[in-house]
Amino acid sequence: MTRVMREEAISSLYRSMQQPKRLAIADLGCSCGPNTLFVMSEAIKLVEKLCRELKHESPEYEIYLNDLPGNDFNSIFKSLERFKERLRNEIEDEHGMGSCFFNGVPGSFYGRIFPRKTLHFVHSSYSLMWLSKVSCNFNNKIRFN
Repeated sequence: MTRVMREEAISSLYRSMQQPKRLAIADLGCSCGPNTLFVMSEAIKLVEKLCRELKHESPEYEIYLNDLPGNDFNSIFKSLERFKERLRNEIEDEHGMGSCFFNGVPGSFYGRIFPRKTLHFVHSSYSLMWLSKVSCNFNNKIRFN
């Protein structure tokens, strides 16, 4: 149900950035399992499609995977080479896709977990439902596309 909104937001973001050299994307509450990298895969494929359409060079991707410290980040990291290979095969572009750099960010997002101006796009499938209140640091100027 959220796929269309996510695609519109990423497309709008990418087009507004005017040929970015890097694109930083975070997944809050990434968990671990077969669907952990699904949204990141879809985001990268969409940006690569836009790059081909607009005749842009692919950006480098900084992927931030966040979850509580008990998450099995090691199993995610072990699957990354296979993930990147499968993604390259699905994109099938003679220019290839941009390099992907993955980061594990253990911690609760009840507090700040990223430096200022680090991220371009933040995704969360299920983790926001666990919040008991809106953060006191919530900035009403955040743009939701």
